[in-house]
Amino acid sequence: MSNDPSVPRILQQQPQRESDPQQQQSGGTDFQSRGQAQGQQGDAGKVEGEGSYTATRDYQKNIKEYLDKADVQSDAEAAKPRSESEARELEQAEREGKSHSKGER
Repeated sequence: MSNDPSVPRILQQQPQRESDPQQQQSGGTDFQSRGQAQGQQGDAGKVEGEGSYTATRDYQKNIKEYLDKADVQSDAEAAKPRSESEARELEQAEREGKSHSKGER
């Protein structure tokens, strides 16, 4: 190969490839149909992992509906411990749970 800058460098081009609709997508574990391979997949078959936008949206919608419709004060009263021994059990369970966490102790 010549290093002479006056000689034009000829680049070899790869031939155009036909896309195979059954080609496996990088990282995939199964072959996909043409619609999936071209990004035309609907929400029904969509796989979402941790941090799912759909789950977050549903959770926020459900929380808003609860806060709009429920009597939060009466729910809080109903959740209070019924006795001193139950309050101690709850505090012990909280300490036990926190001892396993990486955060607050």
